Amino acid sequence: MDCLFCKIAAGEIPSTKVYEDELIFAFRDIAPQAPVHTLVIPKRHIACADEIDDTNSALIARIFEKIPQIAKSEGVTNGYRIISNCGADAAQSVPHLHFHILGGKPMTETMC
Repeated sequence: MDCLFCKIAAGEIPSTKVYEDELIFAFRDIAPQAPVHTLVIPKRHIACADEIDDTNSALIARIFEKIPQIAKSEGVTNGYRIISNCGADAAQSVPHLHFHILGGKPMTETMC
């Protein structure tokens, strides 16, 4: 598979790793939109939220169980935003499910 995030998770493309276990990988975004901008991905390829089903939902739950730990390890202590884009109209630039953790500053209420 020619997936950028699969290659990052496999160590074929360098990244600034923040967290890794047997199922998920977290790394710093190369174009941060906030002082803390970390991406959390499943190591298993899932294109986007449209592909979450009963065969992989436990993996997504694990990601959400680890997100608070990842945010804290990055120094985020006063709240953060989690974003996942799905498809072209949502500006999903890499077709591999990923969750952006944004923090380190007060966020505005607008989402677009």
